[in-house]
Amino acid sequence: MNLKDAIRTIPDFPKPGIMYRDITTLLTNRRALTQSIVELSAPYTRQDIDNVAGIEARGFTFGTAVAYELGAGFVPIRKKGKLPFDTYEQDYELEYGEDTLEIHADAIRKGERVVLIDDLIATGGTAEAAIKLIRKTGAEVVGAAFVVNLPDLGGVKRITDLGVPVTALVAFEGH
Repeated sequence: MNLKDAIRTIPDFPKPGIMYRDITTLLTNRRALTQSIVELSAPYTRQDIDNVAGIEARGFTFGTAVAYELGAGFVPIRKKGKLPFDTYEQDYELEYGEDTLEIHADAIRKGERVVLIDDLIATGGTAEAAIKLIRKTGAEVVGAAFVVNLPDLGGVKRITDLGVPVTALVAFEGH
């Protein structure tokens, strides 16, 4: 199945000129969802992965399923103020301002092998912050995987420049 066909495009959302890639249609298609989890997991099945980290919120959906497939744990990466215990923090730039990601300080241990998962990579700013956050724990980020890549925005290059291999299941040109 072509996963791209399972993703709805909504023009001019959230503002004119933006082509929003809506993965909810993929999530409700059992064949597409299963295939996406298998394909996201495939590069890591023989790599002895300790944890899969997923970026809030859609990275949780794919990340927990990939963790299950790999026999690994799952670590949520959340927006600041959402985790109730000691955390590591990483600031990052947004289009209009900045934000902060957090993980529990005891969620990942030094030397562990971690895969980062999210639904979409655009500019790569959030994924870069997540990688820096994971590295603060002393863990190794062995790869990052996304369902959708928007290649015109340069996010994959930004992540590979950090020395992290990237997998993306589908690409949509434009914004």
